[in-house]
Amino acid sequence: MTFIIAIDGPAAAGKGTLSRRIAETYGFHHLDTGLTYRATAKALLDAALPLDDEAVAEAMAFKVDLAGLDRSVLAAHEIGEAASKIAVMPAVRRALVEAQKAFSGRIPGTVLDGRDIGTVVCPQAQVKLFVTASPEVRARRRFDEMTGHGVPADYLAVLADIIKRDERDMGRADSPLRPAEDAHLIDTSEMGIEAAFSAAKSVIDAALAH
Repeated sequence: MTFIIAIDGPAAAGKGTLSRRIAETYGFHHLDTGLTYRATAKALLDAALPLDDEAVAEAMAFKVDLAGLDRSVLAAHEIGEAASKIAVMPAVRRALVEAQKAFSGRIPGTVLDGRDIGTVVCPQAQVKLFVTASPEVRARRRFDEMTGHGVPADYLAVLADIIKRDERDMGRADSPLRPAEDAHLIDTSEMGIEAAFSAAKSVIDAALAH
């Protein structure tokens, strides 16, 4: 039987870093589900196809190769903006959720991170974590990350973007961002990766012991 760890949370809360660390520690397969939306968006952009045609976006979503998701390429800001537009389309979400569910069955275990893993993609997950932090802290992290890579950034603009994305993620009718009822909350506002990993590990170890 596969052991599934579902990790949800808003942008720049640290769930991606935490998820990769957990997968590496336990020898589990990892999927950043946000990259599946970004890969779909990139394919549409590359083909010069519209971002507001749900049928076209759905067809592209069915073609996404989960083995070929390149984080460094898909991290581009314009891809993220395009991804947020198609991520609200129910048909696109259904197509990608099916692929994500299939991935979650890999042996011996999987770690999936995103916005609706514990609530929609893997409600049966043995461990559900909801990783969050204040918008200000998340904006500062995103700002530092961007300037660290030589990308010009304005903190207030980044903060406004984070707040706008939260509203979009939490307010959409289909699979809104929210903690699963049985999720363990990890607030990383004043927590480094080591402390967050330690908190997550204690929850995971307890579940594995059962």
